[in-house]
Amino acid sequence: MFERYVALGDSQTEGLNDGDDLRGHRGWADRLAEHIAAAEPGLHYANLAVRGRRAAEIRAGQLDAALALRPGLATVMAGVNDLIRPSCDVGAVAADIDAMLAALTASGARVLTFTFPDVGRIAPAARVLRGRVAALNSRIAASARRHGADLVDTAEHPVVTDPRLWSADRLHASPLGHARIAAAAADALGLPGADGSWAEPLPPLAPAGPLRRTAAELRWAALFLGPWIARRVRGRSSGDGCTAKRPELLPVRTG
Repeated sequence: MFERYVALGDSQTEGLNDGDDLRGHRGWADRLAEHIAAAEPGLHYANLAVRGRRAAEIRAGQLDAALALRPGLATVMAGVNDLIRPSCDVGAVAADIDAMLAALTASGARVLTFTFPDVGRIAPAARVLRGRVAALNSRIAASARRHGADLVDTAEHPVVTDPRLWSADRLHASPLGHARIAAAAADALGLPGADGSWAEPLPPLAPAGPLRRTAAELRWAALFLGPWIARRVRGRSSGDGCTAKRPELLPVRTG
């Protein structure tokens, strides 16, 4: 099993929308650490992820710190904050992710990474991003094969676009979504008690009529898309002034 687990990434790995800034964020990486610790009580876990970070920033700001912690397991989830920007160099993003996988596997760590779901099925306004998401997914999968990293290929499973797995902002996972990501990671790692049930579909939703769908899109644009655009115009990021929530290896509480 693993004695040290280090998570690298952005807001998804930090755990946004699974808890809050007041009570603390849990998230899929914390949930995965708890799963490991249930079988390996001596596990120590660090989470270096910071919201808003792009792949190059994760590589520059988290990779060396992760290597210094000598992880037995490292997870890398990066690229979403690049994909959603108007100008995105998929090749450069893929190169940063590849470099992280290369360095971490070379250190002797077991490494797990992820592809991304069809964002157009989560947020219709994001359909224009489908091509670049598919291109990055292909390169992430190739990097995982090249470096012997484990891969959670979320793009292959329709359940990952179920709206109940996503928060109202359609960018961050809901608590249920974080639980499914953690279960998928545990399954990919072959952890005790893990299986493929994370990919099973949820009960069908009642279909929404056109007026309800239009109202939902307008509400999403007003509450989330508009403020996001405003931050970009001002050159601001949701991660400005933020630091990692768990920069040191600490024991994991279970139960």
